[in-house]
Amino acid sequence: MRRTRAAVTVMVLAGATLWTAAGTAGAAPVQGPRAVAACPTGWGSGAKGGAAVGAEHLTDIRTGQHECYDRIVFDVPGGGDRIGYHVQYVDRFHADPSGQYIPVAGGAVLDIHVDAWSYDLEAGKPTYPGKVGEALPGVNVGGYRTFRDTRFGGTFEGRTQVGLGVRARLPFRVIQLDGRIVVDVAHSWTSQPTPLAPAVNGR
Repeated sequence: MRRTRAAVTVMVLAGATLWTAAGTAGAAPVQGPRAVAACPTGWGSGAKGGAAVGAEHLTDIRTGQHECYDRIVFDVPGGGDRIGYHVQYVDRFHADPSGQYIPVAGGAVLDIHVDAWSYDLEAGKPTYPGKVGEALPGVNVGGYRTFRDTRFGGTFEGRTQVGLGVRARLPFRVIQLDGRIVVDVAHSWTSQPTPLAPAVNGR
């Protein structure tokens, strides 16, 4: 009888051990929001451009903060997914075509050209209320990790120009989306994500 009870006890303990082990092995490790891969670093900092298809009007410029980069978005409703652009780092920001020098705060300056009017010639009024040499209306980059300043360069021959001041010459990418041009500037050349929730207006 004692041998039978001992055998039963061993079997129960063994079963409990196997159940615990199986439960532990099947449970996914708890990972916080920072347990993700390193930020992309292959964008480079060289000039980037994309061909235009048609011409529309710029209606808004907005920014947002993300884990790996700061973002600026140019809204061009009706522009499709092939809105033209040219983006490059410059030593000094000059408005086209006047050549007027416009100071832009930051360790480096991106000269951004988007192939869209910010003025409706037929209606005789602006579609975007930017003023040459002034900060972008409604845009506040205070507290951003990468962005430091914004300046409106004007609109000429179907193209709108913006100067974007950033902390340093950092890698960036440009994305053509439906009715939008998106410019992302990385927080650093080799970085880990930071605990920043995306800004709603800069998605």
